[in-house]
Amino acid sequence: MIALGSDHAGYPLKLEIIKYLDAHGYEWKDFGTFSTESCDYPVYGEAVARAVASGACDRGLLFCGTGIGISLAANKVPGIRAAACSDVFSAEMCRRHNNAQILALGARVVGAGLAEKIVEVFLNTEFEGGRHARRVALIDAIK
Repeated sequence: MIALGSDHAGYPLKLEIIKYLDAHGYEWKDFGTFSTESCDYPVYGEAVARAVASGACDRGLLFCGTGIGISLAANKVPGIRAAACSDVFSAEMCRRHNNAQILALGARVVGAGLAEKIVEVFLNTEFEGGRHARRVALIDAIK
């Protein structure tokens, strides 16, 4: 199950990614927002991060204007590694080397076509483990 969340700026891109997820058979749960009416991105970043941290959802996708603010909010939840990515390579590496569970995208940074490719790579790339597992453990130990 994939947790979805956005603020008002990210809402239109979230709708485009929902079409992609549906077309590819992914199960998802939307934690809001549900319109382009101005709202506060930390609320939705936290909701998605808590769903992933609890195990209720396997991964998360977040959307705001840049992807940065909402990823910062998600990263405040213990055990969460959220990465704001605007290219395919970063999305691949955040999974391979950092075991990021949440991807944040900026609707004012990437278009729908590129966002779909980034999401595809994020969802289909596995963590390499090995030397990277030690580093992820060091990140997780930071309090």
